[in-house]
Amino acid sequence: MPDLKKITPYTTRPAREGEINGIEYYFVDEQCLEEMEHKGIVIEVRAYNTKYGVWKYFTADDGQIDLSRHNYIVIGTLKSYAAMCRYFAQDRLIPVYIEVEDGLRLKRALQREQRQNEPKYSEMCRRFLADQADFSDKNLDEAGIKRRFKNYIMEECLEDVCIYLKEQLTEA
Repeated sequence: MPDLKKITPYTTRPAREGEINGIEYYFVDEQCLEEMEHKGIVIEVRAYNTKYGVWKYFTADDGQIDLSRHNYIVIGTLKSYAAMCRYFAQDRLIPVYIEVEDGLRLKRALQREQRQNEPKYSEMCRRFLADQADFSDKNLDEAGIKRRFKNYIMEECLEDVCIYLKEQLTEA
């Protein structure tokens, strides 16, 4: 596996059971987001009108990122990828798009919700449908995503991703 540091994104949504602040996300309120925007350190922000109100997810240049010293990995959407390309320059980023068959993706989401004290099934369905639209073939093409990895067998998928990243990092 390439030596990659994790960038922890931020969200204004409540933590799910088992999530730890600073691990999956930094869980913050709207005021914190506004203060970070005022400081000019928010790289990108996305707002989702969920069944439980507006939840925001964002990435910040908060000291976690030093591209002169490390390579990083971060999870995001095509919109967050585009914003990070504008912020850091597209040639500094390597997109990795992992496809999961819809039935398996829905099954995993359902299992995650079932582990919650208060499952949010309607929000799970909204997000599933939104992701289907957001990650359409057209949107992937427009974002310049050329390589896709199929997650049928997780270990094989991760091995393919590692090989790909090593090749890309060697070329850079």
